[in-house]
Parts: sequence; structure tokens; C-alpha cells
Amino acid sequence: MVSEATPTRTSSEVVDVRGPRFAAWLTSAVLVLVLVLATFSPLAAAVLLAAQAVVFAVGAAVGPKDSPYGRVFRAAVAPRVGPPTETEPAAPLRFAQLLGLVFSAVGLLGFLAGSPPVGVIFTGFALFAAFLNAAFGICLGCRIYPLVARFRRSPAPN
Repeated sequence: MVSEATPTRTSSEVVDVRGPRFAAWLTSAVLVLVLVLATFSPLAAAVLLAAQAVVFAVGAAVGPKDSPYGRVFRAAVAPRVGPPTETEPAAPLRFAQLLGLVFSAVGLLGFLAGSPPVGVIFTGFALFAAFLNAAFGICLGCRIYPLVARFRRSPAPN
């Protein structure tokens, strides 16, 4: 297991599985609020979705431990729930955050371009993925990650 003090990110970094599920619950709540706001004010929905897109971007860039929701988990939740009993690799979670960023960015573009249905549909896609992780522990981005990683590998030299 990689310690918190490790300064570099490696593909072998692991995280407590409860952290990403906590983040998925927060994300689900934010995205539900975006959908509710879209009914009354697409601009307000766009602002909140932009904030969530930033959270996704940070999570994709720095990993789940140092993402905004990961920091909240570490500071407020982890000390109360005890040491992790199960861990998972961080790389698939970072990829999942990247997918969340793509969905939220397209949704944001929809709201900003005056097409609330596009914003609502892509926010709904992101909400579906976040809720699956939060409620059932099924991370769609993590399931897709091995397929993408296979295509990223360079061929072995002859």
C-alpha cells in the first residue's frame, strides 16, 4: 500500500474503497440538484454543473485521495470509520473521473449553448454512473478502464 506521504503518483497507488463511494454520493447529490435547477434556471444549473466539472477535473488530475471530495472523506469520514478493510487501485478511478468530466463538460456546453435538453441528458448520464457507484459499488469508468488501458499499451519491441 502506498503511504499518504508518497510524493509521486504511481499506477500501484491504492485507495480505501469507501472514499470513492462517499464521493459518488456527494456527486449524485450535486447532479440531482443540477437537474432540479435545470427546471427553473438553466443558468444556475450550468454554474453548479461547472463546479462539479472542476471537481471531476481535479479528481482526474490528482487522483481520488487528493480530489476535493477525497479530502473531505479523509478529514471528516475516514477517522470515524476506522482503517480500510478493502482497497482498490487509483488509476481506474482517475479514468472514471475523466469520464465524469467529459459528461459534465458536454452537459455544460448544452446549457451554455441554449440547449437545456442536452445539458439534462448528459447530466443524467453522469448521475447514472455516479449513482451506480454510490448505491451498488459499480464503477462504470473502472469497468471500461482495462479496455482503454489495453489500447494505450505500446507494442513490445521485436
